[in-house]
Amino acid sequence: MIDLAPIILKITVWALPLIFAVTLHEAAHGYAALALGDDTARRLGRLSLNPLRHVDPFGTLVLPGLLLAFGGVVFGWAKPVPVNFSKLKGHGLGMVAVAAAGPAANLVLATVAVALAGLVPLVPGGSQDWLRANLSNALYINLLLAVFNLIPVLPLDGGRVVAGLLPRALAARWARLERFGLLIVLVALFLLPTLGQMIGVPLDLFAWLVKGPVSWLASLILRIVRPW
Repeated sequence: MIDLAPIILKITVWALPLIFAVTLHEAAHGYAALALGDDTARRLGRLSLNPLRHVDPFGTLVLPGLLLAFGGVVFGWAKPVPVNFSKLKGHGLGMVAVAAAGPAANLVLATVAVALAGLVPLVPGGSQDWLRANLSNALYINLLLAVFNLIPVLPLDGGRVVAGLLPRALAARWARLERFGLLIVLVALFLLPTLGQMIGVPLDLFAWLVKGPVSWLASLILRIVRPW
């Protein structure tokens, strides 16, 4: 008979941090947009901290589950919160603020996870390892989402930041690249490393653009907020 306890434990210590990370990331976009004059998310019922409002069946559940099962990088996304950028105060700077709100929320969550690690010895002994794993994964997942989303390619948040900083004429041209954005990211970060291994050339852009900054930020947060 299969012992389901270790499987359920592994799922929960990854699923809970991921769901909170992607949910608060998207909610932060909505709240920032509302503060800057756009109530689209609120009118459509998406201005909420309820994870069920933001869960994307594939990006939040299926893909992370498959990655976890096959030992890959656990990653996912939620349904994007709708934002009408034309309603934002400050126009381009408003777009920058709304786009940056998601990664900023993940950085805050990563910092909170490290701070809460100080409470682990206070919980019952049988729950300490479970809580410690949740907080460790929360640090990693939130930093991964923050750094990945700041890659300056549309439709990622970094691409929105670039669009908000460009003059309107250039921003309009930049926006046309959005249809190819995810394909560019997938090829650059996931297919190029495979190709590099085949030809013996280091082409792991994911390690340079994501893993490196994530490790640096994790070390920085641990030095600053390391619990006593």
